[in-house]
Amino acid sequence: MEKYLEDFTQAALHFAPKILLALITLVVGFWIANKVANFVSKSLMKRGADATVVPFTSSIITVLLKVMVLISVAGMFGVQTTSFIALLGGAGLAVGLALQGSLGHFASGVMILVFKPYKVGDLVKIGDFTGVVESITVFNTILKTVDNKHIIIPNGTVTSGAITNISGQGTIRVDMQFATSAAEDIDKVRRVVQSVADANPKILKSPPIDILVNGHEIGITKFDIRPWCKSEHFWDVYYYMQENVKKQFVANGILAPKPAMDVKVSNN
Repeated sequence: MEKYLEDFTQAALHFAPKILLALITLVVGFWIANKVANFVSKSLMKRGADATVVPFTSSIITVLLKVMVLISVAGMFGVQTTSFIALLGGAGLAVGLALQGSLGHFASGVMILVFKPYKVGDLVKIGDFTGVVESITVFNTILKTVDNKHIIIPNGTVTSGAITNISGQGTIRVDMQFATSAAEDIDKVRRVVQSVADANPKILKSPPIDILVNGHEIGITKFDIRPWCKSEHFWDVYYYMQENVKKQFVANGILAPKPAMDVKVSNN
Protein backbone atom coordinates (compact mmCIF):
# COMPACT_ATOMS: atom_id res chain seq x y z
CA MET A 1 0.00 0.00 0.00
CA GLU A 2 2.83 2.36 0.83
CA LYS A 3 4.43 1.65 -2.58
CA TYR A 4 1.13 2.23 -4.43
CA LEU A 5 0.54 5.39 -2.42
CA GLU A 6 4.04 6.61 -3.20
CA ASP A 7 3.62 5.86 -6.94
CA PHE A 8 0.26 7.62 -6.95
CA THR A 9 1.72 10.66 -5.20
CA GLN A 10 4.62 10.83 -7.67
CA ALA A 11 2.25 10.51 -10.64
CA ALA A 12 -0.03 13.19 -9.20
CA LEU A 13 2.92 15.52 -8.66
CA HIS A 14 4.13 14.79 -12.19
CA PHE A 15 0.79 15.38 -13.93
CA ALA A 16 -0.62 18.06 -11.62
CA PRO A 17 1.16 20.97 -13.39
CA LYS A 18 0.01 19.65 -16.79
CA ILE A 19 -3.57 19.23 -15.61
CA LEU A 20 -3.57 22.67 -14.01
CA LEU A 21 -2.06 24.23 -17.13
CA ALA A 22 -4.58 22.40 -19.33
CA LEU A 23 -7.50 23.65 -17.23
CA ILE A 24 -6.16 27.19 -17.32
CA THR A 25 -5.64 26.94 -21.09
CA LEU A 26 -9.18 25.56 -21.52
CA VAL A 27 -10.83 28.27 -19.44
CA VAL A 28 -8.75 31.13 -20.84
CA GLY A 29 -9.00 29.77 -24.39
CA PHE A 30 -12.81 29.55 -24.25
CA TRP A 31 -12.94 33.04 -22.73
CA ILE A 32 -10.73 34.44 -25.51
CA ALA A 33 -12.85 32.63 -28.14
CA ASN A 34 -15.99 34.32 -26.81
CA LYS A 35 -14.25 37.69 -26.65
CA VAL A 36 -12.95 37.38 -30.21
CA ALA A 37 -16.41 36.41 -31.46
CA ASN A 38 -17.96 39.40 -29.63
CA PHE A 39 -15.25 41.71 -31.02
CA VAL A 40 -15.90 40.50 -34.56
CA SER A 41 -19.67 40.96 -34.08
CA LYS A 42 -19.24 44.52 -32.81
CA SER A 43 -16.82 45.35 -35.63
CA LEU A 44 -19.24 44.05 -38.24
CA MET A 45 -22.12 46.01 -36.73
CA LYS A 46 -20.05 49.22 -36.61
CA ARG A 47 -19.25 48.78 -40.30
CA GLY A 48 -22.93 48.41 -41.08
CA ALA A 49 -22.85 44.69 -41.85
CA ASP A 50 -26.16 42.96 -42.50
CA ALA A 51 -27.84 42.05 -39.20
CA THR A 52 -28.43 38.59 -40.67
CA VAL A 53 -24.72 37.85 -41.13
CA VAL A 54 -23.45 39.00 -37.72
CA PRO A 55 -24.83 36.25 -35.42
CA PHE A 56 -24.13 33.57 -38.02
CA THR A 57 -20.48 34.61 -38.38
CA SER A 58 -20.05 34.95 -34.63
CA SER A 59 -21.30 31.42 -33.95
CA ILE A 60 -18.97 29.90 -36.58
CA ILE A 61 -15.93 31.76 -35.22
CA THR A 62 -16.74 30.65 -31.67
CA VAL A 63 -16.98 26.98 -32.67
CA LEU A 64 -13.75 27.03 -34.70
CA LEU A 65 -11.73 28.74 -31.96
CA LYS A 66 -13.00 26.37 -29.27
CA VAL A 67 -12.07 23.37 -31.40
CA MET A 68 -8.55 24.81 -31.73
CA VAL A 69 -8.36 25.22 -27.94
CA LEU A 70 -9.39 21.60 -27.42
CA ILE A 71 -6.71 20.42 -29.86
CA SER A 72 -4.09 22.49 -28.02
CA VAL A 73 -5.13 21.03 -24.66
CA ALA A 74 -4.89 17.52 -26.08
CA GLY A 75 -1.35 18.29 -27.27
CA MET A 76 -0.33 19.20 -23.69
CA PHE A 77 -0.98 15.61 -22.63
CA GLY A 78 1.24 14.21 -25.35
CA VAL A 79 -1.50 13.43 -27.82
CA GLN A 80 -0.17 13.77 -31.35
CA THR A 81 -2.17 16.61 -32.83
CA THR A 82 -1.84 15.21 -36.37
CA SER A 83 -3.32 11.93 -35.24
CA PHE A 84 -5.90 13.81 -33.20
CA ILE A 85 -6.90 15.89 -36.23
CA ALA A 86 -7.14 12.75 -38.36
CA LEU A 87 -9.25 11.11 -35.67
CA LEU A 88 -11.36 14.24 -35.43
CA GLY A 89 -11.80 14.22 -39.19
CA GLY A 90 -12.90 10.59 -39.13
CA ALA A 91 -15.27 11.26 -36.27
CA GLY A 92 -16.55 14.31 -38.14
CA LEU A 93 -17.25 12.16 -41.20
CA ALA A 94 -19.13 9.62 -39.09
CA VAL A 95 -21.09 12.32 -37.32
CA GLY A 96 -21.75 14.01 -40.65
CA LEU A 97 -23.26 10.85 -42.07
CA ALA A 98 -25.38 10.47 -38.97
CA LEU A 99 -26.48 14.09 -39.07
CA GLN A 100 -27.06 14.60 -42.76
CA GLY A 101 -30.29 16.47 -42.05
CA SER A 102 -28.60 18.93 -39.68
CA LEU A 103 -25.75 19.53 -42.13
CA GLY A 104 -28.35 20.13 -44.81
CA HIS A 105 -29.91 22.80 -42.59
CA PHE A 106 -26.45 24.33 -42.10
CA ALA A 107 -25.82 24.40 -45.86
CA SER A 108 -29.25 25.95 -46.35
CA GLY A 109 -28.39 28.61 -43.76
CA VAL A 110 -25.27 29.48 -45.77
CA MET A 111 -27.36 29.71 -48.94
CA ILE A 112 -29.81 32.06 -47.22
CA LEU A 113 -26.95 34.34 -46.17
CA VAL A 114 -25.40 34.30 -49.65
CA PHE A 115 -28.51 34.77 -51.79
CA LYS A 116 -30.50 36.77 -49.19
CA PRO A 117 -34.10 35.91 -50.05
CA TYR A 118 -34.90 37.75 -46.82
CA LYS A 119 -33.09 39.44 -43.95
CA VAL A 120 -33.70 40.15 -40.28
CA GLY A 121 -36.70 42.47 -39.92
CA ASP A 122 -38.47 41.37 -43.12
CA LEU A 123 -42.09 40.25 -43.04
CA VAL A 124 -42.16 36.89 -44.81
CA LYS A 125 -44.38 33.91 -45.46
CA ILE A 126 -42.60 30.57 -45.27
CA GLY A 127 -44.83 27.58 -45.84
CA ASP A 128 -47.92 28.07 -43.70
CA PHE A 129 -46.27 30.60 -41.38
CA THR A 130 -46.20 34.39 -41.67
CA GLY A 131 -44.11 36.62 -39.42
CA VAL A 132 -41.18 38.98 -39.03
CA VAL A 133 -37.70 37.41 -39.30
CA GLU A 134 -36.22 37.76 -35.83
CA SER A 135 -32.96 35.88 -36.42
CA ILE A 136 -31.23 33.47 -38.79
CA THR A 137 -29.08 30.93 -36.93
CA VAL A 138 -26.81 28.17 -38.20
CA PHE A 139 -29.65 25.66 -38.46
CA ASN A 140 -32.93 27.61 -38.11
CA THR A 141 -34.82 30.72 -39.09
CA ILE A 142 -36.88 32.23 -36.26
CA LEU A 143 -40.08 34.13 -37.08
CA LYS A 144 -42.08 36.33 -34.73
CA THR A 145 -45.76 36.28 -35.61
CA VAL A 146 -48.28 39.09 -35.18
CA ASP A 147 -49.67 37.38 -32.06
CA ASN A 148 -46.14 37.30 -30.53
CA LYS A 149 -45.40 33.62 -31.13
CA HIS A 150 -41.93 32.38 -32.07
CA ILE A 151 -41.87 29.95 -35.00
CA ILE A 152 -38.60 28.04 -35.42
CA ILE A 153 -38.25 26.75 -38.99
CA PRO A 154 -35.33 24.51 -40.05
CA ASN A 155 -33.34 26.19 -42.81
CA GLY A 156 -33.60 23.08 -44.99
CA THR A 157 -37.38 23.43 -44.93
CA VAL A 158 -37.07 27.11 -45.86
CA THR A 159 -34.96 26.55 -48.99
CA SER A 160 -36.94 23.52 -50.15
CA GLY A 161 -40.21 25.46 -50.48
CA ALA A 162 -41.63 28.77 -51.64
CA ILE A 163 -40.60 31.95 -49.79
CA THR A 164 -42.79 35.05 -49.98
CA ASN A 165 -40.93 38.19 -48.88
CA ILE A 166 -43.87 40.47 -48.12
CA SER A 167 -41.90 43.52 -47.00
CA GLY A 168 -38.68 43.15 -48.98
CA GLN A 169 -39.53 46.01 -51.38
CA GLY A 170 -40.01 48.59 -48.62
CA THR A 171 -43.64 49.34 -49.54
CA ILE A 172 -46.61 47.02 -49.73
CA ARG A 173 -50.18 47.07 -50.98
CA VAL A 174 -52.88 46.21 -48.45
CA ASP A 175 -55.65 44.34 -50.26
CA MET A 176 -59.14 44.15 -48.77
CA GLN A 177 -62.72 43.99 -49.95
CA PHE A 178 -65.92 45.72 -48.81
CA ALA A 179 -69.51 45.30 -49.93
CA THR A 180 -72.43 47.72 -49.99
CA SER A 181 -76.04 47.64 -51.05
CA ALA A 182 -76.44 47.55 -54.82
CA ALA A 183 -78.54 50.72 -54.59
CA GLU A 184 -75.62 52.83 -53.28
CA ASP A 185 -73.95 55.41 -55.51
CA ILE A 186 -70.50 54.15 -56.52
CA ASP A 187 -68.93 57.62 -56.60
CA LYS A 188 -70.21 58.35 -53.09
CA VAL A 189 -68.66 55.14 -51.78
CA ARG A 190 -65.37 56.12 -53.44
CA ARG A 191 -65.41 59.56 -51.80
CA VAL A 192 -66.05 58.11 -48.34
CA VAL A 193 -63.29 55.48 -48.64
CA GLN A 194 -60.87 58.08 -49.99
CA SER A 195 -61.59 60.38 -47.02
CA VAL A 196 -60.82 57.52 -44.63
CA ALA A 197 -57.52 56.84 -46.37
CA ASP A 198 -56.57 60.54 -46.45
CA ALA A 199 -57.03 60.76 -42.68
CA ASN A 200 -54.33 58.17 -41.99
CA PRO A 201 -50.72 59.44 -42.40
CA LYS A 202 -49.43 55.86 -42.64
CA ILE A 203 -51.23 55.40 -45.96
CA LEU A 204 -49.03 56.63 -48.83
CA LYS A 205 -50.28 59.25 -51.27
CA SER A 206 -48.21 57.71 -54.04
CA PRO A 207 -49.06 55.19 -55.37
CA PRO A 208 -52.67 56.32 -54.87
CA ILE A 209 -55.25 54.06 -53.27
CA ASP A 210 -57.29 51.86 -55.64
CA ILE A 211 -61.04 51.85 -55.07
CA LEU A 212 -62.41 49.47 -57.69
CA VAL A 213 -65.75 47.81 -58.32
CA ASN A 214 -65.07 44.10 -58.15
CA GLY A 215 -68.50 42.79 -59.15
CA HIS A 216 -72.25 42.83 -58.76
CA GLU A 217 -74.66 40.33 -57.31
CA ILE A 218 -78.35 40.61 -56.50
CA GLY A 219 -78.51 43.35 -53.85
CA ILE A 220 -74.70 43.61 -53.51
CA THR A 221 -71.90 45.73 -54.99
CA LYS A 222 -68.38 44.60 -54.15
CA PHE A 223 -65.42 46.99 -53.90
CA ASP A 224 -61.69 46.16 -53.90
CA ILE A 225 -59.85 48.65 -51.66
CA ARG A 226 -56.06 48.73 -52.09
CA PRO A 227 -54.07 51.35 -50.13
CA TRP A 228 -50.25 51.41 -50.10
CA CYS A 229 -48.03 51.82 -47.04
CA LYS A 230 -44.57 51.09 -45.71
CA SER A 231 -44.01 47.42 -45.02
CA GLU A 232 -43.85 47.82 -41.26
CA HIS A 233 -47.28 49.52 -41.23
CA PHE A 234 -49.12 46.70 -43.02
CA TRP A 235 -51.26 45.49 -40.12
CA ASP A 236 -51.82 49.01 -38.76
CA VAL A 237 -53.30 50.11 -42.08
CA TYR A 238 -55.30 46.90 -42.55
CA TYR A 239 -57.10 47.12 -39.21
CA TYR A 240 -57.50 50.90 -39.47
CA MET A 241 -59.32 50.57 -42.78
CA GLN A 242 -61.47 47.69 -41.58
CA GLU A 243 -62.72 49.71 -38.62
CA ASN A 244 -62.98 53.21 -40.03
CA VAL A 245 -64.51 52.38 -43.39
CA LYS A 246 -67.33 50.65 -41.54
CA LYS A 247 -67.79 53.67 -39.24
CA GLN A 248 -67.89 56.10 -42.14
CA PHE A 249 -70.32 53.94 -44.08
CA VAL A 250 -72.70 54.16 -41.11
CA ALA A 251 -72.08 57.90 -40.61
CA ASN A 252 -72.78 58.64 -44.30
CA GLY A 253 -75.81 56.41 -44.55
CA ILE A 254 -74.20 53.87 -46.89
CA LEU A 255 -76.20 50.70 -46.48
CA ALA A 256 -74.78 47.24 -45.99
CA PRO A 257 -75.70 44.68 -48.65
CA LYS A 258 -78.93 42.76 -48.35
CA PRO A 259 -78.80 39.68 -50.54
CA ALA A 260 -82.05 39.27 -52.43
CA MET A 261 -83.62 36.68 -54.63
CA ASP A 262 -86.14 37.13 -57.43
CA VAL A 263 -89.04 34.72 -57.05
CA LYS A 264 -91.52 34.27 -59.84
CA VAL A 265 -94.85 32.64 -59.09
CA SER A 266 -96.61 30.94 -61.92
CA ASN A 267 -100.29 30.08 -61.95
CA ASN A 268 -99.67 27.16 -64.25
